[in-house]
Amino acid sequence: MIEVRVPDEQEGTKAVVRAWLKQIGDAVAENDPLVELETDKVTQEVPSPATGVLAEIVLDTDAEAAPGALLARIETDGTPAKAGAQEAKPAASPTGEAPVGAAGPRPASGDVETRLSPSVRRACLQNGIDASRIEGTGRNGRVTREDVDRAIASATVVSVGDAATAQPRRFSAQDIPHDRMRLTIAENMARAVAEQPHVTAVFEADFSAIAAHKAAMAARGVRLSYTAYIVTAAAEAKAVAPAINGRWEKDRIAISPTIDIGVGTALGEKGLVVPVVKDAGKLSLEQIGAMLDDLTRRARDGKLERSEVSGGSFTISNHGVSGSLLAAPIILHQGQAAILGVGKLQKRVIVREVDGEDAIVILPMAYVTLTIDHRVVDGHQTNAWLSRFVEIIENWPAA
Repeated sequence: MIEVRVPDEQEGTKAVVRAWLKQIGDAVAENDPLVELETDKVTQEVPSPATGVLAEIVLDTDAEAAPGALLARIETDGTPAKAGAQEAKPAASPTGEAPVGAAGPRPASGDVETRLSPSVRRACLQNGIDASRIEGTGRNGRVTREDVDRAIASATVVSVGDAATAQPRRFSAQDIPHDRMRLTIAENMARAVAEQPHVTAVFEADFSAIAAHKAAMAARGVRLSYTAYIVTAAAEAKAVAPAINGRWEKDRIAISPTIDIGVGTALGEKGLVVPVVKDAGKLSLEQIGAMLDDLTRRARDGKLERSEVSGGSFTISNHGVSGSLLAAPIILHQGQAAILGVGKLQKRVIVREVDGEDAIVILPMAYVTLTIDHRVVDGHQTNAWLSRFVEIIENWPAA
């Protein structure tokens, strides 16, 4: 018997079993997808570590799946197990009977129903949907829970008998059914606002010096994003208000010994992930730029490791890249005291003093906000940090 366990490294804060792709008694090949796990960030498939028969399912649909938790057991057919797989000892019951979930007769192949996970089958029954009329997007055309959710939200599903009449559709064609990621985001948002008193301060910054430096570096073949400059300035500004890099504890304000800055990265319809630039205070602008490029690319490819999306002491939401001028992001991580929001870079008419006289000039400006946990940080520290951050941005030295 081979044990199938939840991966130790997973993207997201908490995983649950979304759907089993194989049923007890099914033959499986090494690397066949066995089960879908869903976190607040992504849905991932756990492959079979060996060839054999799925003998036991330990964590059923909707069960919480902690890193390293036992998911299932596979009875092998003699094929060597995948590296890292663990042999499992049979669990005899006190009565001497076969353990619950032991391998039984394999369902007949070709029967559509045998290919449905429990959550998919339950959703179809609750909504009177004929699963055979849904085009599956899973491996080998398997119908996933997302497929059912889309079908429920649309007007194209075909009902089984009179089930639709007996049980009215719960969604209109315009509704969007909740997926687990959206529910988890909602839970985290509500918890953050309830537990941390949020206050937001708004400044604006002139990005002329940054734009000039960025253009000069590009001419030398070094391409840098504005986010790299923002991360660098945020790390340097921590010196005037160390508590910005702290967190609330029952008996103290704990200051992080390193400046680990998370950068919100949109994944389209799949939500948001926050890769972390570790120890940013000790990195150069070019090092931060290269690290951001790598983290962002792998985030959008779904290849980040759990360690790369955890452990942040501060977060940046560069919401301006999607067109927003001003926002007050929520502090989602309980281990942080502040989040910086940076709006869209926009040319604006500004009054500046030139040679002792007021003058109207056109400058690339952006609103910057700092939302703080008021238990940790007061207005004085908030404004001191923002003042220093803006000063660094506006006085960036020439390349």
